Amino acid sequence: MRLGQIQHNDRTVAAIFEGAVARPIPDYTLLALLRRAEDEGATLAGLANRLVSAHREAAEPLLPISPREVWACGCTYETSAAFRDAEHGTREGFYAHVYREPRPELFFKGTGRVCVGPNQAIGLRPDSKFTAPEPELAVLLDSRGVVHGYTLCNDVSAWDIERENPLYLPQSKVYNACCALGPVFVTPDELTDPYNLYMTCTITRDGATLFAGETSTARLHRKIETLVEYLVMSNSIPCGTVLSTGTGIIVTEEAALRAGDVCTITVDAIGTLSNVAAIV
Repeated sequence: MRLGQIQHNDRTVAAIFEGAVARPIPDYTLLALLRRAEDEGATLAGLANRLVSAHREAAEPLLPISPREVWACGCTYETSAAFRDAEHGTREGFYAHVYREPRPELFFKGTGRVCVGPNQAIGLRPDSKFTAPEPELAVLLDSRGVVHGYTLCNDVSAWDIERENPLYLPQSKVYNACCALGPVFVTPDELTDPYNLYMTCTITRDGATLFAGETSTARLHRKIETLVEYLVMSNSIPCGTVLSTGTGIIVTEEAALRAGDVCTITVDAIGTLSNVAAIV
């Protein structure tokens, strides 16, 4: 099942997407629907099927959820760890250590306040000259850490700020419009193998392709359940938390985002997340 949010009768409501049309779930945002599913011990897909309207309408997907919290992972792909160590001038530095050792890198990305949906602007800090997209697979969690869906995340990052000093990571990662999510969540009953997804990312400038990259979640070094296990260890998460699992596509400094650039991330099983960059 493909679940997200639409504008319906001047309200943001949850919806089931079926091709080019959506069926609204009246009186529920996706967060409210997920909370009820957890309270009832139901699956998100099962509850949505019970409550969905028979009405179908053409509708554009909005931000699929206003997450209570967003967390993200680093160094889960070898390409990412190697690139970050190279930036810091070390052949076998602490990024490779994190890639190799059992404990993953987890960091707080923000809340719904910093999130945007499909076709909304992603943010560029005015004090950064090397901001890049980080295309990632993300999961939707309830308070128990149960995965209820998969979506795309653009973990937009001011890499030059982190490069200056790793202690600046929060400023590199957390700021207005730094996280794009969407277009929808695909529930686990439909997306049964999250480790076999082909992902592409392009950046276009003035209609011309500036960057094109690809990866497969088969290269994800850690199991999603392991990342979730570390996230919830001594850390009670709220229902409606999103965890992004790290990037395997590295955008070089020559393709650093500028205002007006369009970043497009695609996984066929989920859809396309496209956003224009803007100074925030």
